[in-house]
Amino acid sequence: MSHVGVGPRAVMRSVAFLTAGVLAVPALAGCTSEDPAGKPLAEQDVAAAARARIADGGTLRWAVDSVPDTLNAFQSDADSTTTRVAQAVLPSMYRMDETGSPVRNPDYLESAEVVDTEPKQVVVYKLNQQAVWSDGREIGAADFAAQWRALSGKDSAYWTARNAGYDRIQKIERGANDLEVKVTFSRPYADWKALFSPLYPKDVMGTPDAFNDGARRSLEVTAGPFAVKKVDTKSDQVVLTGNPRWWGEPAKLDKIVLRAVPRDERVSELVAGELDLAEIDPETADEVTLAGAPRDPATGTPLMGPEGSPAPGPQGRSAAEALRSWAVANGSDEDAAEEEILAREERREAAAKERRRQKALSGFEVRKSLEPAYTQLALNGSDGPLADERVRRAVARALDREKLAEAVLKPLGLPAEPVGSHLALSGQPAYADGSGALGQQNAKEARALLADAGWVSGGPVKKADEGEKAAGAEKDEKGDEDEKKSDGDDGTYIVGEDNKNGGSGDGGNDDAKDDAKDGADRESGEKLSSGKNTAQGGAPGAYAPKGTAAPAGSVTAPLAKDGKALTLRFVLPSGPGSEALRTVADRITDMLKEIGIGTEITKVPDESYFKDHIAAGEYDLALYSWPASAFPATDARPIYAKPVPAADGSLNVAQNYTRVGTDQVDQLFDRAMTTLDQKEARDLLRKADSRIWAAAGSIPLYQRPQLTVARENLANAGAFGFETPVYEDMGYLKKGAQGSRPSAPAGTSASSSPSSSSGS
Repeated sequence: MSHVGVGPRAVMRSVAFLTAGVLAVPALAGCTSEDPAGKPLAEQDVAAAARARIADGGTLRWAVDSVPDTLNAFQSDADSTTTRVAQAVLPSMYRMDETGSPVRNPDYLESAEVVDTEPKQVVVYKLNQQAVWSDGREIGAADFAAQWRALSGKDSAYWTARNAGYDRIQKIERGANDLEVKVTFSRPYADWKALFSPLYPKDVMGTPDAFNDGARRSLEVTAGPFAVKKVDTKSDQVVLTGNPRWWGEPAKLDKIVLRAVPRDERVSELVAGELDLAEIDPETADEVTLAGAPRDPATGTPLMGPEGSPAPGPQGRSAAEALRSWAVANGSDEDAAEEEILAREERREAAAKERRRQKALSGFEVRKSLEPAYTQLALNGSDGPLADERVRRAVARALDREKLAEAVLKPLGLPAEPVGSHLALSGQPAYADGSGALGQQNAKEARALLADAGWVSGGPVKKADEGEKAAGAEKDEKGDEDEKKSDGDDGTYIVGEDNKNGGSGDGGNDDAKDDAKDGADRESGEKLSSGKNTAQGGAPGAYAPKGTAAPAGSVTAPLAKDGKALTLRFVLPSGPGSEALRTVADRITDMLKEIGIGTEITKVPDESYFKDHIAAGEYDLALYSWPASAFPATDARPIYAKPVPAADGSLNVAQNYTRVGTDQVDQLFDRAMTTLDQKEARDLLRKADSRIWAAAGSIPLYQRPQLTVARENLANAGAFGFETPVYEDMGYLKKGAQGSRPSAPAGTSASSSPSSSSGS
């Protein structure tokens, strides 16, 4: 039976947030009649089509980032391609629907329910009686038990990446018959639906040797619509073929080839006819959109360029340029004429090549949605200026998150709404906008927080000794040629420079701007002069104490304390797929400059960005993205867990890369993980999120865009959004059939084409 859903949750999800102390959490939106979870901001875009309209057979060549080092999704070196393979070839008890909620997978599971809570929580799974492994053996309790033992954490011989949930199981046994599996928990576990997805056969999970090495380059026994034929490291591809023992709807495709193709090479592979489906950057999306645009019958050139702009004439030249070229080529200056004739020939050849390229791309279309992941600004609170929560809050309140979201998403024709939660995305059950605990953007209040922390506008700055840098910059890489100061005009858009009322953005009219902001603050209920906050969603501690005045003078005057300027290290990846991050970083730099904070941007190689900088704590500010989870109580717990000192004196941060946590947030997660009341769990998670917001260790910015290019006749594949691919339904349309596309999101143009930032 065909169904929608999402495959295995990510092996690792991590973001870092910082302590906020004791807070008064604002009233949750859940207390109102309107559901704060809302709806997903964008639908999936897969050219959905009924199976009857899809032809049988064919091969799908799908670009991926890498050939996986392992096919075992529970090992530390598993990657996104590991997940892709597991989705296609292994059982999954639960998958996610279009709202990011887990739903039962009927191909494997007839039912699953909690049958007892006292004295122990007991869940009984009733399996589909047709479900068998590819070797003919029934899927049953032995497979569940083997996976539990491997992932329980009790046997260190198993090299596992995680054991969350499995460590709460007391025993697994056969139920009333071979199709029933009875799981008894030692402690209550709310996220029990997260378990056994994917489920590996006991052949893989049964012994440490089999677990550690048996499923790295091959999977001999599977139970999905496809099976692993081979992992070919020489040709950088994984080949999947139909599983003859599959009992569900038969796969429409004969074969899926997952090819490792670098992102900057994918357009060339598309042109060469070597790919059918690929995630792409906005520039490639522009080119594909232009290739499919209406053309002048006489010249073959597109009538309109990206975003509806007029397209250039033949050979990319305007009519005036073409006339001038003709005049020179036919003029009396023989040398100039000869040179122009040669140049015209070169342009004709280039134009012919470009027409062939566009013709090759005209058979593709761009499909776009929003990934179940968000990009956030991380603030490292382990030391330096950001160890002071007032400075972190000042940074957060300087940001116009709407403008940052618009910079990335609006040019792509996608909804540009800031993310309001660290634990879920719009449409997911646990989602609620908790940003009110921190407060809205307010540059004046941000400057007041900095003043209270002792950072003085235009204060004296000691001349740095050799090797000494400004506050927050002690660990910058020496001699990095990519490093640049935030001041100076680099041609980027600066917030406020498009002010139609004449604002100069240079601090020349600060009094007028502050008066205007004061008026806006009074309307919203914030009483800045008293330090009290009456705005809905506000929290004590997110505002400067009573009587703290904002620094006088220019908003762009640098701040200093103890002879050191307030300058933060902003570390960014330098690779070709990170343009969006660098665009957002430029905007953030300008916003921080408005409150007197300087930044030193250091661009580092992609391969060292996370390992050597984020995980190592060698940064003050950083941008990176993490996936949302259907099970935030389990998956977010290690992200926000309070770091624990290790025996050697170091700090065990787990996945909390900003190295600060609170007992209070930990307790809220623990309570959410143990209650079986879903409403109570949601309320606890929303309270935890409010406290994380107030700590200002991580500021969610926007949901990542998901851009894919697909052959026009490829159905049920593309930008999947929350939902996982239904592999057996993918295929090529029969002649004359068409797949359906989602309508344009409200407030966007259906004809908009990608033109700027990537989705990093």
